Amino acid sequence: MSAHPSVALDKPASAVHADKQQAALNKTMRNQRIQDFIFHKVTLLFAASVLIALVGIIISLAIGAAPAFKEFGASFISTVEWDPVDDKFGALIAIWGTLATSLIALAVAFPISFGIALFLTEICPVWLRRPMGTAVELLAGVPSIIYGMWGLFVFAPLFADHVQPLLKSTLGQLPVIGQLFQGPTMGIGILTAGLILAVMIIPFISSVMRDVFEIVPTVLKESAYGLGCTKWEVVRKVVLPYTRNGVVGGVMLGLGRALGETMAVTFVIGNAHELSWSLFSAGNSISSTLANEFAEAASPLHVSSLFALALILFAITFVVLSAAKLMLAGMSRKEGTK
Repeated sequence: MSAHPSVALDKPASAVHADKQQAALNKTMRNQRIQDFIFHKVTLLFAASVLIALVGIIISLAIGAAPAFKEFGASFISTVEWDPVDDKFGALIAIWGTLATSLIALAVAFPISFGIALFLTEICPVWLRRPMGTAVELLAGVPSIIYGMWGLFVFAPLFADHVQPLLKSTLGQLPVIGQLFQGPTMGIGILTAGLILAVMIIPFISSVMRDVFEIVPTVLKESAYGLGCTKWEVVRKVVLPYTRNGVVGGVMLGLGRALGETMAVTFVIGNAHELSWSLFSAGNSISSTLANEFAEAASPLHVSSLFALALILFAITFVVLSAAKLMLAGMSRKEGTK
């Protein structure tokens, strides 16, 4: 017994094992805290980098546009004249072309995209659903310059020979809106650019709508069918209320694509600094003006005016997206009060 006097002072084996487990647990928790800290900071950096880039774009555009706004003031937005020779610039023609082509594209693309999404989710046979959905999505991957070339060499001649004369002889004879469908039928112009944009944004809007329609719980639709509802009633009373936010998001995605599209519009809009009520007439958009003139801008005021156009396009996009957010917030509040 006396040969090993320290044995009685040693901790039991169970206590030693518990201490080792606690030490390992403390080490694991410390490593996890370090990993969480690094993960938090890295993701914060990623999120902040987007904001920093956005702020940097705004600042660079504002600095570049400052000489133009200093020279022309707020009248730059409402001035029609665009004369690089005399350094007289105004943004109204480009703003009108951007808004007109985007609204035409949205007016044409929204009902078509809505119909495509509904057909693929509610009506289309199962064996045909995947091939047709894939075909629609493939259209989104076609480069915009291909759409522009197709619009200029294929669509515009057919539009000038057949569609524009028909529109001029029918809608062009109406009292008020007839002015929109008057003028020479050249095939290129505001209306053609809007239709090409519609073809381009249909895949984006329809794909988003199809995805949000597919998340509607099957039990809700089956319950409606069990009560005797038709397909249209199920769509109107079940699918649309459930997916309203997603539908608006898809529409805004398409509108954002239409507002900023460059090459396809440049091919078919006519690139003329003229303001006319006729949708058949050639015009210009902000993006096409930047694409055509930025590399050839000689005077500092010309370059600054192009920066001002870019800043205005940014502001238009920001206003559209903000309006969409406010609309969604208003709909959410109304749903909460019901």
